[in-house]
Amino acid sequence: MTGKTAASCTIVEVSTRRIATGARELRASRSYSFVLLLILVAFAFTATAPDETWSRGVLVLIECATLIVALWTSRETPVPLLLGLLILVTVGIAVAQIVIAGETLTVLTGTFSGLLVVAIGAVIVRGVISEGTVSQRSVIGAVCVYFLLGMLFVFAYSDVAAVASRPFFAQGTDGTLALRLYFSFVTLSTVGYGDYTAASNLGHMLSALEALLGQLYLVTVIAVLVSRMRFQPRNARKP
Repeated sequence: MTGKTAASCTIVEVSTRRIATGARELRASRSYSFVLLLILVAFAFTATAPDETWSRGVLVLIECATLIVALWTSRETPVPLLLGLLILVTVGIAVAQIVIAGETLTVLTGTFSGLLVVAIGAVIVRGVISEGTVSQRSVIGAVCVYFLLGMLFVFAYSDVAAVASRPFFAQGTDGTLALRLYFSFVTLSTVGYGDYTAASNLGHMLSALEALLGQLYLVTVIAVLVSRMRFQPRNARKP
């Protein structure tokens, strides 16, 4: 039994060391794979979670985790005071949203969710620019920002729907969070199915702005990064 216990401990230690080494290498490489993974988790959660107050709070917590991982990946040490305060305040709002229901709190949650998305995007952009060269990591970071653009407008539409006196969509409904996610990314990619359309002038302006930003981002930022990307061999040695 002692031998088996020792062998199990050895396996656990080796696994822990491998995970720690992998995490250090990932951070050293500034790969935004973990950030993209968390963004996709937020996307999937928004698309599948019930349209309840607690789900909005959970979504905000996922975004807080995404910002923390983005800061860690970009090696932002120490964490800027403003971003630290944003995380603390937003966590408090998220917990309150999970426990308490209310229109004012819902609008506040949507607003701070948007601020988190902007903060995550800013951290990624700063990290990509500071890298100095265009690589696979830069492209992954740019893809993260593209998804964040779509998520930002989800919260913008949600705030407009919460404060407006009439339904957000011309079809006579404010829609669920999942429906607004669908509308946002259909607009961002300029697919334009037309099954849901904004009703108000503000909604029209926001959706037109999102479509323009989505197309400009793809044909400028993504296209330029991909054209200038340099692949780095895994066995390349650093000087």
